[in-house]
Amino acid sequence: MQAFVNFWCTFKQLPSAWLLLLQSLMLVLAMFSSYSQSYRVVTWVLGVLALLVIAKVIRQTPVFTFLGLSFVSLAVLFSSLILVGIDQRWVQILAHVFEAFAYFSAAYGLLRYMFEDRYLTLDELFAAGAVFTLLAWGFAFLYSTCQLLIPHSFSLNSMAQQQQWLDLLFLSFSLQSATGLSDLMPLSPLARVLAIVQMFCGVMYLAVIVSRLIALQYIGERKI
Repeated sequence: MQAFVNFWCTFKQLPSAWLLLLQSLMLVLAMFSSYSQSYRVVTWVLGVLALLVIAKVIRQTPVFTFLGLSFVSLAVLFSSLILVGIDQRWVQILAHVFEAFAYFSAAYGLLRYMFEDRYLTLDELFAAGAVFTLLAWGFAFLYSTCQLLIPHSFSLNSMAQQQQWLDLLFLSFSLQSATGLSDLMPLSPLARVLAIVQMFCGVMYLAVIVSRLIALQYIGERKI
């Protein structure tokens, strides 16, 4: 019982760290190409846990609104429908759209949290990393939605209508970090617009968040 209390206290103090941990586990699982039922169950459970942590993050910030929690609830609902075998395209589109909005809501909430605090804390360092991954995951879901709406929106060596999730996630991180390492190219107008928006958001985020963390560190040192 005491161990659970300690765990809950740690979770309440560092929700951003747990969010980063869950996303790291999801990234490791994305390396496997197996799509067995066991694999889908594990990835679904981790996805739901991530959404629940997102709900916790949203509740800790001024962005705690009915709209933000609705995104989380609808994302869980439609991802559950996919898990039980309802793989219709409109269900997948809605699931990915609501998951993207849920991730963006959490990113906005963490940004508000970091900019409202006056001193640099450990959770804010985790929050800085969590916002980056939340944005990358959110855009990856938008890319997945894009290729469901417009087949062949992205090109790779193959002529497949839909690219693998790991390839879309790799594209998202490549564009957001401005490294440009991905061999996946956006082709459709919608895909290219999304890529442009993400490149802009990624560059602006790195510039703003680095300056903010430096300012908080400077304020903390002046306080001492």
